[in-house]
Amino acid sequence: MKPKPFLPDVYRADERFVRDRTTGLVWHRTPYRVLYADTDRSQVVYHSNYLRYFEVGRASLMRDVTYPYKAIEESGYVYPIYDLGLSFYRPLTYDDVMHIHTRPVNLERVRLQFDYVITHAEKGDLICTGFTKHCAANAAGRPVAVDPKTVRLWQTFPDPV
Repeated sequence: MKPKPFLPDVYRADERFVRDRTTGLVWHRTPYRVLYADTDRSQVVYHSNYLRYFEVGRASLMRDVTYPYKAIEESGYVYPIYDLGLSFYRPLTYDDVMHIHTRPVNLERVRLQFDYVITHAEKGDLICTGFTKHCAANAAGRPVAVDPKTVRLWQTFPDPV
């Protein structure tokens, strides 16, 4: 099945954020270059590395909206992944530059979700799409309500919290 095109334009003159012309949604954008260690014997990025790229996008988004994961953890919260999904469309190879697009979606009492779109930075090709679902937990690992600052981020994205 052919995916909808992802056509990003810089949002509010800030290169870190883009608005997709197809959907109108705003995304955080992180550039990243494929390392040789990311590739497999067939010279393409090994599939599990896309999960690491999702983490790069997620951590960069949180840092750029002034609520980095370190601050979240220092306030007593963690957000482990309990579900994830990926759809692949084209491969990346060594030294390709990608854009990792990340946005917060689906906030519930104790759960939240990030969506991702990875594109080839120079060609604009859609590489993959995916999501991660997280549950809020305290330092002991017990489920708790999503912390107020994260709730505010979901309500005000892309503005800083």
